[in-house]
Amino acid sequence: MKLTTSFADLAPDYDGLIVDLWGVLHDGVTAFPHAVDCLSRLRKDGKAIAILSNAPRRASEVEAKMNELGIAPGLYDLVLSSGEVAWRHLKHRQDPWYAALGNRCFHLGPDRDRGMRAGLDYIFVETPGEADFLLNTGAHMAEDTVETYAHELEAGRANSLPMVCANPDLVVVRGGKREICAGRLAQRYEEMGGEVRYHGKPHPDVYDECLSALNGVARDRIAAVGDSLRTDIAGAAAAGLDSIWVLGGIHAQELRLTDGALPPAETLDACMDIAGQTPTAALPLFKW
Repeated sequence: MKLTTSFADLAPDYDGLIVDLWGVLHDGVTAFPHAVDCLSRLRKDGKAIAILSNAPRRASEVEAKMNELGIAPGLYDLVLSSGEVAWRHLKHRQDPWYAALGNRCFHLGPDRDRGMRAGLDYIFVETPGEADFLLNTGAHMAEDTVETYAHELEAGRANSLPMVCANPDLVVVRGGKREICAGRLAQRYEEMGGEVRYHGKPHPDVYDECLSALNGVARDRIAAVGDSLRTDIAGAAAAGLDSIWVLGGIHAQELRLTDGALPPAETLDACMDIAGQTPTAALPLFKW
């Protein structure tokens, strides 16, 4: 694994990048100035860039929030979200698994994710007991735990309801505070014996559209940039892509990262050993 403190050292090796959003470009509240600057420099160098997020919302909503935070449209070619991919499967039902779901859906998720319901021909019910399946987009409140949703998960399992998980992430760091994500609820549901269909990183199919948007760039000239070993780095490996690990995101506390400096090699090795992943390169921040 190549270690550096500057993305400028890595840029000559790639013509296209698939860049994670949360933890790399922003923290859910503020865009990182160094990351916006890095995107700008990469675009000036002619790099093709796709933004791939495990957000459980439509891509248009994700892009609007990015733009609001100062990540302008000219800095990328495509924005794709796990929520968008899940929505398309729910909309078109071409996959036999989706065709068999039924029409009554219990949405386990906050009001901010209601855009996931728009344009779908389902009946959204008030309790799992009325449903044919569960749509999981995550927790309602920042302080919620998995136990907050014990009743809904138990009811879903009692009725053998399949679950669509629109965000495989377990946790996210929003403005410096950790919150559980839909993936953690889905993980518990699987532990209870429930059936879950995931969309998003690290599952390889989510990369297909990103690759097609990168203007025919050869696969060996594309790298995925992200902060999570479990999703971004593992997903890149599953898709046969190089990966660049941004240390200052979800693993920053575990790595005891300080002042944008590289951690000791043994600390990095221990973290990678636990995840079973070895990125192509790593750097503290997505910074030129």
